[in-house]
Amino acid sequence: MTTQPLDYQLIHLRNRVAIAVSHSAANPAIQKQSAPALVFLHGGLGNRYNWRTQYEFAQAEGWEALNYDLAGHGDSSHYNRYSIGRHQRDLTRLLRHFNITLPVLCCHSYGVPIGLEWAQRHQAAGLILVAGGTHDLAPWWEIPLMKALAWGGRHLFHWNWLQQQTKTLSSRFEHQTIERFLNESPVPTESEPYEALEIFWGYNYFERRRFKRLKCLCWSLAAGKILCSARKWVKH
Repeated sequence: MTTQPLDYQLIHLRNRVAIAVSHSAANPAIQKQSAPALVFLHGGLGNRYNWRTQYEFAQAEGWEALNYDLAGHGDSSHYNRYSIGRHQRDLTRLLRHFNITLPVLCCHSYGVPIGLEWAQRHQAAGLILVAGGTHDLAPWWEIPLMKALAWGGRHLFHWNWLQQQTKTLSSRFEHQTIERFLNESPVPTESEPYEALEIFWGYNYFERRRFKRLKCLCWSLAAGKILCSARKWVKH
């Protein structure tokens, strides 16, 4: 299992906004039949390495894959003001840049609202939604904790021993894949990832519009907050 950094490029989408993107083109020598591109959207406080295992699997299978840091995370630029709409527009421009149509969006945590909102306005081949939801996204403890970290608590995580303790508490399982995931996903010490969280705290998919039925296949694992059938979202 490699621990080498993922290759990436900075794509300049607009003035002073550059998104760090890892992209793997389809390999027809491996994948004989055409398949939709997989596009990975990480969650809050995350980065493109959160999806590294799945991205590398897609590469090995010869599928086209796009994996990037959301604005304000990882190696990407930050916004002066965050919105789900801006994240959607970034996604649209990245897909256009790589000539990707009908993607399968693989979304984790706060990447789920971005994927859902994008799929309301564009055609996707499918949605894979993991540990996210349509509403009530933040547990009771998250907002005060994230605000405390944003105000200065994040600086404590410059101490390596605290990062190590956090990794120990994050999972009771021991495996090289989990170890790599935790090593590549430290608690951020910059302010931007915490500022980027606030746009999701009041999010409610069902109240934003008279939502349309999604015209794509969906798979969801979201702790029972939503139910998913092939083409329709319903409240649980």
